[in-house]
Amino acid sequence: MKRVKLALCQMQVGPEVAGNLATARRMLAEAAKARADIVVLPEMFPCPYRQDSFAEYAESSEGTIVGLLRQAACDGGYYLIGGSFPERAADGSIFNASYVLDPTGRVLAVHRKLHLFDVELSEGVSFQESAALQRGMAPALVDLAGVKTGIGICYDLRFPEYARLLALAGAELLVYPGAFNPVTGPAHWELLLRARAVDNQVFTVGVSPAPHRDLDYQAYGHSMAVDPWGRVLVTADQEEALLLTDLDPDVLEKVRRELPVLKHRRTDLYRVQGIAKWAGWGD
Repeated sequence: MKRVKLALCQMQVGPEVAGNLATARRMLAEAAKARADIVVLPEMFPCPYRQDSFAEYAESSEGTIVGLLRQAACDGGYYLIGGSFPERAADGSIFNASYVLDPTGRVLAVHRKLHLFDVELSEGVSFQESAALQRGMAPALVDLAGVKTGIGICYDLRFPEYARLLALAGAELLVYPGAFNPVTGPAHWELLLRARAVDNQVFTVGVSPAPHRDLDYQAYGHSMAVDPWGRVLVTADQEEALLLTDLDPDVLEKVRRELPVLKHRRTDLYRVQGIAKWAGWGD
């Protein structure tokens, strides 16, 4: 792993796509001025997070949104994890998809959200992603600036098996564009990001939109980066913010050397299945 500078774009996502894309361009340009190596946008950065509007805003890989991401990565000379947007596949299916690009604008990977957010919380939060979206079927692990990086989207964060699978495949950094809400956010957002970091001895990053008063679904904000010891390196509140932090490979090496949790697993008693299915992956 190399030492890298990470930029987390906690942008405010409003009701208008044109305004959201303009905000994204502005913040991506700010990340370039800060000389970031890896830049991350939030979940559903171009449009409101609303199940009845995903089809309205869905685009293919040849659309305006991916074009913006390509241009920003090229102009900024960084690796870009493009949050997520509603992606329309050739067969008409819609996915919550995160495109990952290199500094030439080439798409390195696409992570389609594996676990769909179908919940009915007594505190008043109700959502049914499966009414509009299809589940992704493959994990995403990619080398970004010399850092092996696993990608998840929001609800994927709640599934420790997925994070462990990525860690066993070599991940040093886990990135989750997400949009937790004012009920789940205070209870679980930081807790889960720190847990995934400690469980797997990796850096973890969660990038949320900033809340917008004109939207029905309110994002929690509080984007953050956590180191492999579970320490919060940087965090936002609920305002729009560009967060910058360095990921130090010496910290990862020290934690894994002094407390070798991954080596002490009892694979004679338990194991995460399915890793060998993905080309080039091992246990």
